[in-house]
Amino acid sequence: MQRDIRWLWVYEIGNAADSNRTLNVDSTAMTLPMSDPTAWATAMNNLGMAPLGIAGQPILPDFDPALGMMTGIPPITPMMPGLGIVPPPIPPDMPVVKEIIHCKSCTLFPPNPNLPPPATRERPPGCKTVFVGGLPENGTEQIIVEVFEQCGEIIAIRKSKKNFCHIRFAEEYMVDKALYLSGYRIRLGSSTDKKDTGRLHVDFAQARDDLYEWECKQRMLAREERHRRRMEEERLRPPSPPPVVHYSDHECSIVAEKLKDDSKFSEAVQTLLTWIERGEVNRRSANNFYSMIQSANSHVRRLVNEKAAHEKDMEEAREKFKQALSGILIQFEQIVAVYHSASKQKAWDHFTKAQRKNISVWCKQAEEIRNIHNDELMGIRREEEMEMSDDEIEETTETKETEESVSQAEALKEENDSLRWQLDAYRNEVELLKQEQGKAQREDDPNKEQQLKLLQQALQGMQQHLLKVQEEYKRKEAELEKIKDDKLQVEKMLENLKEKESCASRLCASSQDSDCPLEKTMNSSPIKSEREALLVGIISTFLHVHPFGASIEYICSYLHRLDNKICTSDVECLMSRLQHTFKQEMTGVGASLEKRWKFCGFEGLKLT
Repeated sequence: MQRDIRWLWVYEIGNAADSNRTLNVDSTAMTLPMSDPTAWATAMNNLGMAPLGIAGQPILPDFDPALGMMTGIPPITPMMPGLGIVPPPIPPDMPVVKEIIHCKSCTLFPPNPNLPPPATRERPPGCKTVFVGGLPENGTEQIIVEVFEQCGEIIAIRKSKKNFCHIRFAEEYMVDKALYLSGYRIRLGSSTDKKDTGRLHVDFAQARDDLYEWECKQRMLAREERHRRRMEEERLRPPSPPPVVHYSDHECSIVAEKLKDDSKFSEAVQTLLTWIERGEVNRRSANNFYSMIQSANSHVRRLVNEKAAHEKDMEEAREKFKQALSGILIQFEQIVAVYHSASKQKAWDHFTKAQRKNISVWCKQAEEIRNIHNDELMGIRREEEMEMSDDEIEETTETKETEESVSQAEALKEENDSLRWQLDAYRNEVELLKQEQGKAQREDDPNKEQQLKLLQQALQGMQQHLLKVQEEYKRKEAELEKIKDDKLQVEKMLENLKEKESCASRLCASSQDSDCPLEKTMNSSPIKSEREALLVGIISTFLHVHPFGASIEYICSYLHRLDNKICTSDVECLMSRLQHTFKQEMTGVGASLEKRWKFCGFEGLKLT
C-alpha cells in the first residue's frame, strides 16, 4: 500500500502569528503520495545523509549510505503517518525533489528536474494574486479549487475561457506555495486526451486590490513610525526654560535683592537681561535698571577673585602632580636597578631559563614605562621654562606700561559713560517734574520751583564734573599716543641696530672667506700622501749615501727593488716639487753630459 505523505509548506512573514508556525503533519494539507514506499530513505541516501530521528541522530547506526535501503529492515521515514516527525531542513542551494501529487479529480506530475526552474516576473509589492496558465480545456473551477486550496485560503478565482485564471489568496506566503506547482503537468482523471491535459505555469500577478491593501499597510506603518519618532523626540527634547515674570516695581525690588546674593545671581541676571531685551527700560524705570546694572557690575571683582583662587588651586595641584610623578620615577629607577643587579652574572647564573626570561621581560617593560613618565615630567618642566623665559619677561615689562595706560583710559571711559547715564536720568526726572508741574495746582508752585532749582544746581555740578572728566580723558589719550610714538621710535632703533649687526656679521664672514684661500695656499703641502712621504725619505737616504749625486734612472732602479709599480715620471715630478730638498745639476762635458740629482735638505732647512 502506498503511504500518503502530507507536507505543509509554511513561510515566515512579518507578524508574530505566522512566524510561530512550523512544518507539521495536517490532514487538510497538500497530499504528496509517493510511488515508492522507500522514497524518503532513497532521497536522503541520494543527498549523502542518513535518515534522521527527532533529535537529529541517525535512526540506525548500521546505515550504509552506499545502499538505497537498509538490509533486511523496511525503511523508517520521518514522514510516516503517526510519527509527527519534521524532516530536516533542505539547504537553499540544493534542488527540491518534486513528487507526483494525487488529487480527487486529477493527478499532477512533476517536471524534469534537469530543466531550469520556470521563469517568473518581478514580484509586485503586497502580491496575493497569482496567474495560472496552461490549464486543460476541460478544466473547471472546482478542479482549480481542488488543486490550489491546499496552498491556503482562496478568496476569489477569475477564470477565463482561454485556459488561464487568476487566484487571489488570503495571505502573501500562500503565493509562494502556489509557485511551487509551476511546471507540473496536470491530467484529469485517467484520460490521455489533449483537452484533459496541460502544463501549469504559475506566476505573480499584479492586482489593484493587493496594491491598495499593501499601500494601506505601508501608510499604517508610516503613521506608527512617525508616532514613535515624535514620542522619541518629545522624550529627548530638553525642558523649556521657566517663564520670566513681567516687570513691575515689586518684581524689580525682588530681583535687586537677588542680584546682591551670590547664590541667586545667575537667575536674577537672566531676568534682568530679559527685561532689557523686552524694552522695559523707560524714563520712569531707568534709575531702577541702573541700580540693578550697578549691582551686577559689583560681582566682577568677586568673579576675578574666584578665578584667581581657582588658578592658585590649579598651580598647587600641578605642583603636587609633579612631586608625585618624580616620586614614581624614583621608585621606577629603583626597580630597574634591581633588575639590572639581578641580570649580573653573579646572581644571573642561579636562575632558571624561565626565570631569566621573565626578569628580562619585566626589566624591558619597567624601562619603557619609566621613559614615558620621564618624558612627561620633562615636558612639564619645559613648559614651565618656556613660560618663564627671559624674552617674555622683557616683553611683559614693556607692555605693562601700555596696558596700565590703556586700562586707565578704559576706566575713564566707563566713568564718563556712567556720568552721562546719570545726567540723562536727571534730565528725565526734570522733564517728568515739568510735566507734573503743569498739571498740579498753583499752591504747590513755590515747592516745585525750589525742587527745580535744586535739580538745576545738581545738573550744573554734574556738567562741571563731566567736563573735568573729559579733560582728564583727553590728557590720558595724549599721554597714550605719546607712549605709542616712543614705542615706535624704540622699535625703529632696534631694527637699525639689528641691520647694523647683520652688516657687520656679513663683513666678518666675507673677510674670513677672503683669508681662507691664502691660508690654504700657505698651508698646502707638496707632499700629497703618505706614500710620497715614504718615497721622499727613501730617496733622501739613497742620495745622502751618494754625495756626488745620481741620475734618475739609477734612483728608479733602486726603488724598483722595493716596489715594481713605481713610475720614473712620478718620481721625477715629486723631486722637482721639493726644491729645498733635492736639486738637479748638469755634470760632464760634451758627449758625457749628464743630469744628476743631489740631496740638499740641510741647506734648504737653513733657507726655509
